[in-house]
Amino acid sequence: MSDSWIIPDWPAPPGVRALSTQRTGGCSRGPYRSFNLGAHCGDDPASVQRNRRRLREALPAEPRWLRQVHGTDVWTDRDDERQVRDNASIAPASTGGLPVDPGPFPAADARVTGRAGVVCAVLTADCLPVLLCSQAGDEVAAAHAGWRGLSAGVLERTVAAMRSDPGSLMAWLGPAIGPARYEVGRDVVRAFAAHESGGAGAILASGDRWRLDLYTMARHCLRRAGVTAVSGGEWCTFDQPERFFSYRRDGVCGRMASLVWLEAPDQSREVPLSARV
Repeated sequence: MSDSWIIPDWPAPPGVRALSTQRTGGCSRGPYRSFNLGAHCGDDPASVQRNRRRLREALPAEPRWLRQVHGTDVWTDRDDERQVRDNASIAPASTGGLPVDPGPFPAADARVTGRAGVVCAVLTADCLPVLLCSQAGDEVAAAHAGWRGLSAGVLERTVAAMRSDPGSLMAWLGPAIGPARYEVGRDVVRAFAAHESGGAGAILASGDRWRLDLYTMARHCLRRAGVTAVSGGEWCTFDQPERFFSYRRDGVCGRMASLVWLEAPDQSREVPLSARV
């Protein structure tokens, strides 16, 4: 499985682990071939579960998936605590003494944690996955950043939700669609014109058409939030069909996952490094 993912090339401190999957190494078929991790895109649920079990073998715990809605909400450890309290308040008699189902995945587009073993995860197939960690190695985050989220401030809100000083954070930009392939309409141009940056050079005019550079926009948003140490951002999901799913290219397709977590001090599980890219 080590050839099925990318290990970020950022200078993360010991104890911070991260990976981004590619489309190879799974069991899904057809347009979802083969390592699809998205349960919402029409793939056979049994195939998705098998793929997720394979991913789980490299992780300290189940990924904390989100119900991504192209927004700016950030899920934190406090939200986990609140959810536990809410579930504990349900009278045992009303559930027949059985554990309370925590319910659907939270509707959010980023997760922040300072707890070892909590695996932050986002799913993408052209949108930009952004992973963050503190230089102290005591906090990590994962964010899903499409054009809607970027223009609305999802990265700024993710940084603000972290306890660490923004200047002590580092970020890694995972696989996303490149600017040469990401043609956008007037609605996107207007959304970024209303952004504080005015687009920050990320809207590229080409005659009467426009192209969006997600990587450039993300770097600007991170700098605006105080994060200057940014790595990654050299892929194009559209142009690399053997490695990546792309919604813009294929329409019906699977999803990759980008994940980051803090290791417990005694944790021995190792993510293979032979796929470092």
